[in-house]
Amino acid sequence: MKVGVIGGGHWGKNLVRNFAEIGVLAGVADPVEGNRSRALEEAPGIELFAKEKDLLAAGYDAVAIATPAATHYGIARKALELDLDVFVEKPVTLDAAEALELHGLAEKREQVLMVGHLLLYQPAVNFIMEFLRAGNLGQVYTLHQRRSKLGRVRSEENVMWSFGAHDVAVLLVLAGEAPDQIQAWGHAAITSGVADDTYLHLEFPSGVKASLHNSWLWPKAERELIVVGEKGMLVFEEASSRVILHHKVVDSEGFHHDHGEELLFEGSAQPLRLELEHFLECCQKRKTPISDGRNGFETVRVLEEASRILQT
Repeated sequence: MKVGVIGGGHWGKNLVRNFAEIGVLAGVADPVEGNRSRALEEAPGIELFAKEKDLLAAGYDAVAIATPAATHYGIARKALELDLDVFVEKPVTLDAAEALELHGLAEKREQVLMVGHLLLYQPAVNFIMEFLRAGNLGQVYTLHQRRSKLGRVRSEENVMWSFGAHDVAVLLVLAGEAPDQIQAWGHAAITSGVADDTYLHLEFPSGVKASLHNSWLWPKAERELIVVGEKGMLVFEEASSRVILHHKVVDSEGFHHDHGEELLFEGSAQPLRLELEHFLECCQKRKTPISDGRNGFETVRVLEEASRILQT
């Protein structure tokens, strides 16, 4: 199998390295000579292109797109029209209608379209997915995520677009459905019109509710997922990759019961490697990715609607 990477810069260099280590990297396209030279050092013998159109015409089996988000739609569409399987970094597009179009095009042409929602390939998150799917927490009531730190303030995209795409994708997969209600609140303290502290609330047809707090104006780094269910409460500490089950419940009469806590999962892995291996497996076995075009579209739809609300 031959894979080409379009965009070998800031994040793309990680795709280049991993595909090279796996042994499937065939070529890299990047307009910056330094990025091309670095790719050649990583994988001697690969083909180099200054323009993506030349890589798309090189006869590879699949492409991975790690260019600025505004260019994703155009490149991914061309690749799908050439019957190439496509991996595209998040967000799949900056427009929900374009994301839905790509999803439909991939399905029509029976091509793999996978979005780089990296957190979905974190082993601890996969453990939580299976834990909930098995019914071990009973009815799920609420999902809560927080990703905040004192970070680099952007002047264009708000903090939810910048920090929250991975988290929204996870919330959608854990809920197992698309939200029918979206609410958002935020505050633009540094740059007028660009929210740097946001709160997202989602409600799903099943009754599950989810919340997400993102901020780059926060005194400490916080990366946490909490799932509250009928039979207990799960806490995922992303920094330590630990999943803890709190045996805390409220009975039908309103009384609390606390039976301690239990470490269910602890481990580290390379989610990017797992993500790219999943993409290759989907290409080879013609499987639907976890983060497929539908997940990419629904994530963008939520972010787009939340941003619209923040601007009103």
